[in-house]
Amino acid sequence: MEVYFDNSATTKPYREVVDAMVEMLTDHYGNPSSLHRMGIHAERAVKEAREIIAKALHVKSKEIFFTSGGTESNNIAIRGAVQANRKRGNHLITSAIEHPSVLNTFKALEEEGYRVSYIPVNKAGVIDLDRLNDELCEDTILVSLMHVNNEIGSIQPIHVIKDMILKKALNALFHVDAVQSFGKLSLLPEKCGIDLLSVSAHKIHGPKGIGALYIKKGTIVKPIVFGGHQEMNIRSGTENVPGIVGFGQAVRLAFQDMEQKVRHIQSIRAALKEKIVSGIKDIYVNGDSETNSAPHILNVSFFGVRAEVLLHALEDKGIFVSTGSACSSNKPSPSHVLQAIGSSKECIDSAIRFSFSEFNTMEEVEYCYNQLNSIVEQLRKYVRR
Repeated sequence: MEVYFDNSATTKPYREVVDAMVEMLTDHYGNPSSLHRMGIHAERAVKEAREIIAKALHVKSKEIFFTSGGTESNNIAIRGAVQANRKRGNHLITSAIEHPSVLNTFKALEEEGYRVSYIPVNKAGVIDLDRLNDELCEDTILVSLMHVNNEIGSIQPIHVIKDMILKKALNALFHVDAVQSFGKLSLLPEKCGIDLLSVSAHKIHGPKGIGALYIKKGTIVKPIVFGGHQEMNIRSGTENVPGIVGFGQAVRLAFQDMEQKVRHIQSIRAALKEKIVSGIKDIYVNGDSETNSAPHILNVSFFGVRAEVLLHALEDKGIFVSTGSACSSNKPSPSHVLQAIGSSKECIDSAIRFSFSEFNTMEEVEYCYNQLNSIVEQLRKYVRR
């Protein structure tokens, strides 16, 4: 049996996504900037995908800009907003548990002379609102926070944060990295007062290498890539038409009966969590909250077992999980997220992330738990020798 419980890293594309992309690659491969019939067909396909994504977010299609993925969307949002608004102030705010594409961008901006505040989080991975309130000021020009954390699944109170920004930092733009929440939790930019929002296709059963950035009408963002003025001059370069079309198909399918799909994913998470908590000793569920955890992420430490060893032992049984963020797994280092929530070294070294999708089943949960229980017991015996 093969069990894929690493859906926060990437997801299996819908069959309809693959078919739509193949059709664009083989039959409708024109450049959307070309004036002939094949170019016009490609342009229409891009327009249709843009409209699908805009509809899912309840925004205007002209506010959706295609990028190469979540990392580029975050970079354009942060760097583009800062460059456009640097005369208004020099202060930026983010949190200690952001994705590397956000944290490393802020570190680079720090080196360029900007003052950056990294807001701590509590044990559940929720931002310290008192500290945020203290840091917000007239000099703040950007607040950038993720909606759902990719390692532990904590959810930030976006509405509350926006209200605080309005009261203390009127010049500040609000950017939200929604890569892990898009298609799983409802987050409407206009309703939440979000100026910039990043999403990615391959987290919702779409293709890799394509993402989008919502930019609220009237928000000035300077491009960070220059070229032929595509994407309304925000992101130049010939459009990835097959990827864009695949993204549109993925959004269309993911948002069909989304609430039902999310309930199914929640039931998968709850079932595995209950089995692990009741059946395996010396474990700890990281960042877990009954009311504030994403439906698709479960992070558990198995004390006495190294995470990398457990991961490969599970892999040998056809079970695929993660030790944290896929973007940094090739350069193993202690999880900055688990460090930020105050986890011990033993907890960090033994942490495994399980992440789920609509394709997972209770049969897979049963198989995973049985193998996990056996492997953990065996590994602990080996360590104790």
